[in-house]
Amino acid sequence: MKLMSTPLLIITTVLAFAMPLDAQDRAASRDSISVVLDAFHAAASEADFDRYFGIFATDGVFIGTDATEHWTVDEFRAYVKPYFDAGRGWTYVPTARNIYLSPDGSTGWFDELLDNEGLGETRGSGVLVREDGEWKVAQYHLTIPVPNEIVAEVVEMIRKPAAQ
Repeated sequence: MKLMSTPLLIITTVLAFAMPLDAQDRAASRDSISVVLDAFHAAASEADFDRYFGIFATDGVFIGTDATEHWTVDEFRAYVKPYFDAGRGWTYVPTARNIYLSPDGSTGWFDELLDNEGLGETRGSGVLVREDGEWKVAQYHLTIPVPNEIVAEVVEMIRKPAAQ
């Protein structure tokens, strides 16, 4: 009987971790992710370098609005440091946010609309993962939504510098 209890315990443990989250756990995880994203934006607004980069996953990525802006955490850290050292952060205020979770609750992804004084309405989207029991930003992608009515004009403007 003792030999049977160890395999049974292992199987039960594996199944428990593979089980989907219940509705209450999913809601709590979504709330936790929202708190992390709010802290992420607050740290950027306050030019708080350590807090901001403490929210990124070890192998996180930041993708900016320009096609050339694709940074690993270390690359982004180097880019941001002079701005934050000078007390110049950036303020994006969330106005709407959707958060989703993988069935096992180990990964979350989101999209959010943000208001920025200079750019107006922007969109952030990304992925969070758990590292050492905490939600961390594995990818953040900032974009500027383009209304369909003017997309052809915008595309033409983007293409012009490349053609010159």
